[in-house]
Amino acid sequence: MRRNQLRTLVGVALVAGLALAGCSKSGNNSGSKDNAAKCGGKIAIFGAFSGGDSGLVLPSRDGARLAVKKFNAANPDCKVTMEEYDTEGDPTKATPVATKLAADQSFLGVIGGHFSGESRATAPTFEQANLAMVAPSATATDLTTKGWKVFHRVVANDAQQGPAAGRYIKQILKAQKVMVIDDGTAYGSPLADAVAKELGPLVIARDKTQSKQTQFDAVVAKVKNNAPDALFYGGYTNEASPFLKQLRAAGVKSTFVGGDGINDANFPPGAGKDASEGAIITCPCLPKDKSTGTFIADWKAEYNKDPGVYSAEGYDSANIFLDAFKAGKTTRKDILAFVSAYDKDASTKHIKFDANGDVDASVTVIWAYKVTNGEIVADQVIPKS
Repeated sequence: MRRNQLRTLVGVALVAGLALAGCSKSGNNSGSKDNAAKCGGKIAIFGAFSGGDSGLVLPSRDGARLAVKKFNAANPDCKVTMEEYDTEGDPTKATPVATKLAADQSFLGVIGGHFSGESRATAPTFEQANLAMVAPSATATDLTTKGWKVFHRVVANDAQQGPAAGRYIKQILKAQKVMVIDDGTAYGSPLADAVAKELGPLVIARDKTQSKQTQFDAVVAKVKNNAPDALFYGGYTNEASPFLKQLRAAGVKSTFVGGDGINDANFPPGAGKDASEGAIITCPCLPKDKSTGTFIADWKAEYNKDPGVYSAEGYDSANIFLDAFKAGKTTRKDILAFVSAYDKDASTKHIKFDANGDVDASVTVIWAYKVTNGEIVADQVIPKS
């Protein structure tokens, strides 16, 4: 009886041990796979990666690429992929991209839009899909006043940039007569309005150009007749470069001031080295040597050149989503909640979004840049009052 009991006990113990071992092995493997499945995912980035205004966007895209590459190298069990969509900055081309991304449930976040018009056109689609957006450079003020919960941006808006440009014209240039012109876009027109409001009676005339316009004879004639001390242009490089070139050819010597839409390495050569000399550009973007952490060193190691406009902002935008993945967020709902509650130091500033998706105005600054010897160089921070 003892022998039988002993055999029985040993048999039970062996079976239990094997069962436990099997469960332990299976549990570890399954847990590892589950953990891996809960980390990582897919995001998209869209913007003007080709066309006349691409110089304003490609550095941001490359910043996002760098962030994803660094993350994947440091987190091999948490792979993130980023798909790129070239919209040329055109709202009509961005709209079908938004439809595709919203319908494909594998996409969990979107970096963009880079321009205000494409952001305004796509945000309703992303809102309906609960798909978080982080814009590196879309500055139109109304993008955060329409009640969209998905839209966030890492830069100051034009309610800050416009008045800052106006203060620069008044306080630094000390202009007494200013002409304000815009391209009629979702970005250029409201920005010009904000500048004109800040300048008040100093504005002696206003006018408009059009997207894809190449000849500006009528507008140039108006500028020449008004003879302003300074001219503010709200628009993008594709039109600003030939416009400035034709102004100078007509003998107009007014100081040319533009917003961040022309903070583009293609702007000075497009206008011509002599014509662009001394042009002023305002931007809520950080100068290339002012970012913190290892961003500059990492960028130079990757690309063997200095960062460009909005490079660091694109890098920061990507890192917000990467932090969400690392925190184990795997659904659009959870990632949107994570992004909206983000509160962390980044390479350009401390990023914390308000209820509308704007970063805290207390940590944003507007810089004035100046075209010097064919290059756009940081000039000064524009005073906040």
